[in-house]
Amino acid sequence: MNTLSWIVLFTLLGGLFSALVAGSFLLLRESTRTRSLPYLVAFATGALLGAALLGLLPEAVEQAGEGGVGRVGAALLGGIALFFILEKLVLWRHCHEDHCETHVPDAGHRDHASAVMMLVGDGVHNALDGVLIAAAFLTDIHLGIMAGVAVMTHEIPSEVGNFAVLLHGGMTRSKALLYNLGTSLTSILGGLLGYFALSQVQWALPYALSIAAASLLYVAVADLIPGLHRKVDPRTSFWQVVLMGLGVAVIYAVEQLIPH
Repeated sequence: MNTLSWIVLFTLLGGLFSALVAGSFLLLRESTRTRSLPYLVAFATGALLGAALLGLLPEAVEQAGEGGVGRVGAALLGGIALFFILEKLVLWRHCHEDHCETHVPDAGHRDHASAVMMLVGDGVHNALDGVLIAAAFLTDIHLGIMAGVAVMTHEIPSEVGNFAVLLHGGMTRSKALLYNLGTSLTSILGGLLGYFALSQVQWALPYALSIAAASLLYVAVADLIPGLHRKVDPRTSFWQVVLMGLGVAVIYAVEQLIPH
């Protein structure tokens, strides 16, 4: 099997497998889903923070080198500004369609915007995962297999958390499953891009990673964490902290498997 076939196989398997595992959440009864959803959102928050701060940003800094750290920071700030503007546009459009009487979006509007932001960030993240898998396979087949398996493992907790955010944002189960699958399969596009044009786009990869990290950070800090504060009872707060920590810990554990 040639290198391109290996890249397509592992990006396809990774996208399908992670999305199907996340979709298994649909098999739970509605009452169980309703009770577990806030806790899954807490786990998703930790997973997003972990993926951005322990995975994407360190990789961006490493690839940019000593002289590129400032540019990585600038890309991160630009990405945060970009997603702030994008969320404003999503909120404005949603509010305009609903003929809102005020300019202050309610919790439902913000949850919907968070879901949209999640799709954008997850699609970019998965595409970049595909580029990284392609780079590993172009270096060595065995290294590519290791990277492909590690990325697949890394995506499972992230996709489960993403699915929770989509449901939390008001999507139906079938629509959330479809969108989650679509963003997961962007890894194939990233893999093909990495294979055919890696030498031309490799210089931009650190800054693309920074923008992807900015998206995940923005969703976690600006949207999900404020939502977690809607419930302040000690028991819920305790489990939110535990699950956020678990999300970070899981991402940290699987990130250690990715060869550098």
